[in-house]
Amino acid sequence: MATKSILNKASLTFLEKYLNNASPTGYESEGQKIWMDYLKPYVDTFITDSYGTAVGIINPDAKYKVVIEGHSDEISWYVNYITSDGLIYVIRNGGSDHQIAPSKRVNIHTKNGIIKGVFGWPAIHTRGRGKEEPASLSNIFIDCGCSTKEEVEKLGIHVGCVITYPDEFMVLNKNKFVCRAIDNRMGGFMIAEVARLLKENKKKLPFGLYIVNSVQEEIGLRGAEMITQTIKPNVAIVTDVCHDTTTPMIDKKIEGELQIGKGPVIAYAPATQNVLRELIVSTAEEKKIPFQRHASSRVTGTDTDAFAYSNGGVPSALISLALRYMHTTVEMVHRDDVENVIQLIYESLLKLENNHNFSYFK
Repeated sequence: MATKSILNKASLTFLEKYLNNASPTGYESEGQKIWMDYLKPYVDTFITDSYGTAVGIINPDAKYKVVIEGHSDEISWYVNYITSDGLIYVIRNGGSDHQIAPSKRVNIHTKNGIIKGVFGWPAIHTRGRGKEEPASLSNIFIDCGCSTKEEVEKLGIHVGCVITYPDEFMVLNKNKFVCRAIDNRMGGFMIAEVARLLKENKKKLPFGLYIVNSVQEEIGLRGAEMITQTIKPNVAIVTDVCHDTTTPMIDKKIEGELQIGKGPVIAYAPATQNVLRELIVSTAEEKKIPFQRHASSRVTGTDTDAFAYSNGGVPSALISLALRYMHTTVEMVHRDDVENVIQLIYESLLKLENNHNFSYFK
């Protein structure tokens, strides 16, 4: 484990700005601009694609290509139907949780700017008559203070407008980072910090390093599917989040036992290439970086799957960050884990430096 903090004041300023910015699936461009602006001093060049995936490259002319990757999008809602009396019904954009919606404030993104609204809900006094109806996708609705459909439309709201939550970054008990969209803009943050460390420590890699911030992971790994065909990497190390399973109502017999504060989570799954994974495990052991193990049955459910099964097969591995309360507005991670994921990716790249004959992984 690192003896001193990896994160500095500039890092944390970037993290807060990056998390607070809305980057819903399909509308990630503003967040990508923030990310690229921070990464610019640490890479040689950038590429982007037509859907918004951003890639910072170190050694772009190198024959061999190594990817480190996170995804930039967050879950959100779409306006689906506006009633005659000015209420708005929604559909999901990604895995948005209907149960947390009632009484939440929202930002509705329009060409006229942000329009504020709230997910309304009947008062408790009116719900105690017989069996209560739980929140569901069919009965949650947004009230933006209008009394007619025409009023709503005059604000610039129409079917297809995207809706996000405004909840912003905070720190609990000195070392817990809390925000919406930590899944997985924290991944984008961590790979950017790896690039910063390489630059500041004057490390020269014998391969091209592609720092990839993919779009549209939340609706099926789509950004990673596209960009891996463009890059055609030799190796991919992906970072995403996984569940802390130590909070109430989670069955460890099904989900495994993982906890924030106990280190990066190394995935065991068909998509994770065994030799590459063991290189990461041995790196953690040699550098005394605490880590946890997680088994996936068929798929990892992350961009690892998209990279692994592309281009005839790309040796891929997944290093996850344990997270509490996924797909809520209070996603929580431990600062120590964030630093240790950064350190583990960084040290694994340096170990790849000594094993850069990539036939070793095939």
